[in-house]
Amino acid sequence: MSSTTTTPAKGLEGIVAATSAICYIDGDQGVLAYRGIDIHELASHSTFEETCYLLWNGRLPRRDELQQVSQQLATERKLDSAIIGFMRQVPKKALPMEVLRTAVSALSFYDPDETNNEHDANVRKSLRLTSQIAMIVAAYDRLRKGKEPVAPDSSLSHAANFLWMLNGEKPSSTAEKALDIALILHADHELNASTFAARVTAATLSDMHSAVTSALGALKGPLHGGANEEVMRMLFAIERAGEDAVEHVRGMLAAKKKVPGMGHRVYRTEDPRATHLRRMSQDLGRSSGKEKWFDMSRRIEDYIKREKKLNANVDFYSASTYTTLGIDVDLFTPIFAVSRISGWTAHVIEQLDDNRLIRPRADYIGPKYPNPYVPMEQR
Repeated sequence: MSSTTTTPAKGLEGIVAATSAICYIDGDQGVLAYRGIDIHELASHSTFEETCYLLWNGRLPRRDELQQVSQQLATERKLDSAIIGFMRQVPKKALPMEVLRTAVSALSFYDPDETNNEHDANVRKSLRLTSQIAMIVAAYDRLRKGKEPVAPDSSLSHAANFLWMLNGEKPSSTAEKALDIALILHADHELNASTFAARVTAATLSDMHSAVTSALGALKGPLHGGANEEVMRMLFAIERAGEDAVEHVRGMLAAKKKVPGMGHRVYRTEDPRATHLRRMSQDLGRSSGKEKWFDMSRRIEDYIKREKKLNANVDFYSASTYTTLGIDVDLFTPIFAVSRISGWTAHVIEQLDDNRLIRPRADYIGPKYPNPYVPMEQR
């Protein structure tokens, strides 16, 4: 007996839950596009700032518009002292994702547009959150290591500013470009778990900060965020044990363990984002003299593709890319948020511009109705 007219696929796989003009995916052909522009073109020619404008406004900016959005992002790189104070006081065991989730929720206290859900106000909040999330991730990492936060540099790009605020050193052009491309590649991916969570929250006419906090809560789960962390922990384990990379994963498969970073729920061919991250991992390895992580990754990828017919996804090579940039493993998922905030906010804007409460039904599989109530003395 069902309370709905159709039986849904488990996990809503293949179910269309919304219309959107933001992200196009063809999993069979390996296509990902933002506002119709192929991800390969954006990764090759665009910047994260330009990609943000595209996601929020539906088109590429003119030169003056790009300069304006870059300046606005620079202007919004500021945090109320209370947010820094909060990060100083959290328990030392607090994970960066936990701190980010809670800090973003608290940002609403200090946002001048907090109660305004109109389109222009939501665009302004999107700008602020994009700048602020990057600052929170960088500042907390320094604070937990006994260092002081680094003030942003308005002359630097968004990607370069993040690395500057994280490390206190101006990044090389190779490092800046690598992170910039990584941010573009992770900016949006249609109705993934975190984006859907954001849209559900926004649809109740809650606020932008609540929607993004919902997204962060979903991203914190290991079935959504964290796969690249597991990839890197696997590579570290192989190095510590002095094992051969292929033999290690062969043992994982024999033990019925999943190899992280392989396969994708949507793509039936190579994840188009992996194409660029593979090259970035190799280029960074060569320029830094730390090619071992790429070499291990490539051998594992070739073996899994040959034996299991599975392709690398976006997480597989982002692991070695971030590690070569000197980024700690537990920052990988927060850095995903540093990028995906652009897509989350674009979806919240779109949802609120033409809103209807998201309220699906469930396929009831419980006891047949009517199931009579049995008095206590008769049970």
